[in-house]
Amino acid sequence: QLQLVESGGGLVQPGGFLRLSCAASGFALDIYAIAWFRQAPGKEREGVSCISTTGGSTNYASSVKGRFTISRDNAKNTVYLQMNRLKPEDTAVYYCAAHQSYSAMCAMEDYDYDYWGQGTQVTVSS
Repeated sequence: QLQLVESGGGLVQPGGFLRLSCAASGFALDIYAIAWFRQAPGKEREGVSCISTTGGSTNYASSVKGRFTISRDNAKNTVYLQMNRLKPEDTAVYYCAAHQSYSAMCAMEDYDYDYWGQGTQVTVSS
């Protein structure tokens, strides 16, 4: 059974940092592009970042560029999202998602992604 499990969320003060993890089980992650999405209360889900199968290509939403870094360790079947200089507007449930890819690129369109985790809550507040 293909499964993605996010972890690492929590409560952090503005300016703080968190590292989210997305662990895959039931399949090898190395042929899947991975993206992080988030959804805040009352708002639509938005793409945050994505990474290609090899990690050679990444993309970021303009709102997080320069603060967040996505990476992957295919040997550990895990993708990470390092989130620095967090802001209250980063508060949301964060989801990782995967789709099988043969492209050197990645995109943050949610309709491309077939497998989703259950989400992890990130709250940025003083």
